[in-house]
Amino acid sequence: MLVSRIIGDCPKCGGIQKYGNVSVIGNEILRGCLSCNYRKSVWLPEIRKKIIYLDQFFFSSAFRDQDERFVQAAEKIRYISDLQLLVAPFSSVHEDETHQWRGFDGKNKDDLMEFIKATSRGHEFEPAYGVERKQIIRAFKAFLNRETEAFQLLERDAVDKRIHEWDNYIRIDVAHYFKDTELIRALKKSSIESLVDIFPEWRQSTNSYDQDLALEFYQAAKTYIDSYIEYMVRIAKGDNKALLDAPIISRVVESMLHRLLNDDVSADDGLKIVGDFFRSAHFTEIPYQSLRARIYVALKDMVKRGAYQNRFKAIQRLGGFFQDVDHINTYAPYCDAFVMDQAMTALVSDRHVDLENKYSVKIFSINNWDELFTWLDGLEAEMSLEHRVGLSEAYP
Repeated sequence: MLVSRIIGDCPKCGGIQKYGNVSVIGNEILRGCLSCNYRKSVWLPEIRKKIIYLDQFFFSSAFRDQDERFVQAAEKIRYISDLQLLVAPFSSVHEDETHQWRGFDGKNKDDLMEFIKATSRGHEFEPAYGVERKQIIRAFKAFLNRETEAFQLLERDAVDKRIHEWDNYIRIDVAHYFKDTELIRALKKSSIESLVDIFPEWRQSTNSYDQDLALEFYQAAKTYIDSYIEYMVRIAKGDNKALLDAPIISRVVESMLHRLLNDDVSADDGLKIVGDFFRSAHFTEIPYQSLRARIYVALKDMVKRGAYQNRFKAIQRLGGFFQDVDHINTYAPYCDAFVMDQAMTALVSDRHVDLENKYSVKIFSINNWDELFTWLDGLEAEMSLEHRVGLSEAYP
């Protein structure tokens, strides 16, 4: 038996310094002996860790070692995570951005990804597309059942319940990135340029906030419908590759229609019901949709009021805008704290977005960096005696 942490002599065979912790699984320590087959289980108290999301700029800044503020914060977060009080999962959005990184000072994207995973202790959020799909399907079910329009937020949609268990001594890393990095990089660049190029048009707009918000929701719904129609046209033409390479969102509407067809609703009536859903508050109250739309409108309002006048500086400052929005609208509602850059902090603090109050998530950026350390210190200060005993047992 492989013993990871020696704690003393074996109580069965007497082997000197042969007995200790083999592994930590769930809320249990498995102990055994290097010399005999003796084993024992030690139960640990149940814990519930705080979840913090570290935006890509945080990882990149800490990894480069050029800004001591980020290095110290990363060290503090790892320390509090070691105490089993905190977890900083990485996400599919982190992977997308990391694989676009061209390297720095002899370090490459694989080094950065390993740094992210080490800081996260191997914990991972569900893929962004999975969270989005789960949210919209649950909202659709509530719509069909005439339930409340307020969205029911379930943590299991974004993280595995095992995230709140005691960490084992080792983590298993499975590489699974298959996207076209160069294509994503090119699309990111052109998307930001296209966004900034419509700023002059935005400055001339006389739309009210509510009109702009309604337009964002309309465009989001249209994207789902158009993607589904394109997918079905390809299938009708015999293009079986659509089953493999069609956008994931095209299958969302398909799932919604299948549910209706199972209830003996005709295809035509099903499409009408889906359309009614997309025009309802059930759709606009989905966290992914609500945050995305409100952040975009907040940016538009800033532009109308004179922000981002210089095209070059706007492109530089908003270079990661779309990815940052994906980080936030997908995962922020499931977090206790979120570290983001100053530009995004300004947007999510807009009174119409109000991320911090709406989803009870603390927002940290360079503007309130001291408050991040105060919050982390508070987690340690509130640690119970039972928790401290568990730490000494599991990680001697």
